[in-house]
Amino acid sequence: MTLHVCEHPIVEHKLTRLRDEDSPPALFRHLTSEITQVLIVEATADLETIPEIRRTPLADFDGARLADRIGLVPILRAGLGMVEAAQNLIPTSRVLHIGLFRDEDTLEPVYYYDKLPEPPNIDLALVLDPMLATGGSAIAAISRLKETGIERIRFIGLIAAPEGVEAMEEAHPDVDIWLASLDDHLNEVGYIVPGLGDAGDRIMDT
Repeated sequence: MTLHVCEHPIVEHKLTRLRDEDSPPALFRHLTSEITQVLIVEATADLETIPEIRRTPLADFDGARLADRIGLVPILRAGLGMVEAAQNLIPTSRVLHIGLFRDEDTLEPVYYYDKLPEPPNIDLALVLDPMLATGGSAIAAISRLKETGIERIRFIGLIAAPEGVEAMEEAHPDVDIWLASLDDHLNEVGYIVPGLGDAGDRIMDT
């Protein structure tokens, strides 16, 4: 596993505003989308392309198109705040949904929705979840993707705790991670510190 933490100054600026408890839901959603776009660009920088000849109003030119069929896998519900930004960048991508929530007593993931095609109709899955806290939901989602036959998987999140990254590395050492920030630790109830609160609540304004 390779951990990529974005150090772009614009991302640092936007992440600061995202964390601010006074940022209203509309701004929180907007900032989530903008940061996601940067992370998606970084996470797909090594994708292969296929040569394609097209024409401008003046002449033919040598262009390219993506070789891989890409799937976006937002972990419901907070991952929905990232998927539109990813779709805007990769309009040919397919969206696959896995619904998980974290049991607040056990901190373990609980499935409530799963509609994945078998056999898979994608070559690369980008798992989207703003928070990598204990890692339980991401690990469960990735395990389910692998069960359907998807072998190439990458995780993209806004912030993570070291505990979540370590759990991911142990469970799925073949899955690389892209983040805007690696935070300090988890508190006693499994929240990332300093974190940004509950991403799902702030995105959905609940």
